[in-house]
Amino acid sequence: MRTIADLRGWFAGTGPVLVALSGGVDSALVAYAAHTSGVPSAAVTADYRTLAEEELESARSVAAQIGMTHHIMEYDELADEEFARNGSDRCYHCRAQLGERLLSLAAEAGYRTVVDGTNSDDISEYRPGIAAMHGYGIRSPLLEIGVPKRHVREMAREAGLSVHNRPSNSCLASRIPWGRRVTAQLLARIEMGERYVRQAIPDGPVRVRDMDGVARIEVSKGAIPALESEMRRISPRLLALGFHKAEINPAGYTTGGANP
Repeated sequence: MRTIADLRGWFAGTGPVLVALSGGVDSALVAYAAHTSGVPSAAVTADYRTLAEEELESARSVAAQIGMTHHIMEYDELADEEFARNGSDRCYHCRAQLGERLLSLAAEAGYRTVVDGTNSDDISEYRPGIAAMHGYGIRSPLLEIGVPKRHVREMAREAGLSVHNRPSNSCLASRIPWGRRVTAQLLARIEMGERYVRQAIPDGPVRVRDMDGVARIEVSKGAIPALESEMRRISPRLLALGFHKAEINPAGYTTGGANP
């Protein structure tokens, strides 16, 4: 198993580093290692339409806990038609926008290396966004030294990071099946819907997939009984957001559940 010392060692010779900090445990660990490696470093979070507010707040909290300078970039990825049309390459166009902006900030502020939190498990899934980021020269220390997700959490716990057991998350657009246009209205109701569900199911993953107007709720299988008991309260709230039906996915949470 790799150690935090191994991850710190990756930064030797990189020069000043800019860390793309999403608010999750992977990029938090990379940010921590960069900051404690001794190289000049800072974190940056992209505040765009598909980022849930709680993710932005998590990123702010992590940066403050580590003691890093934290930049916030604001832009609207829905302005890119290739992203908004929501093809199977949506993530590529999202990450391409991000990669371009990260390089621009790095050049402006004097950071020589830009890194993200991609881990070695991520490449086992269909993630065109990883190719986009690497195409812009953004590097992935966890991937390069071979750290899987389970070890990321162990190392983050050892480092005392508050997000070590935070459930994995993804952008709000991942709740919308490919081929259905991504709009600000859809993203807003998905985010609010997940907030309602999370009030009842505070632990573990929560997804509200917008399946052509049906709110398909996904939680861990163990949390389904608790969710079923709360549906009488949750369903009216989801309908008020514009969904015409709310249902529980009996299979539970699955990665990429909107696009099997």
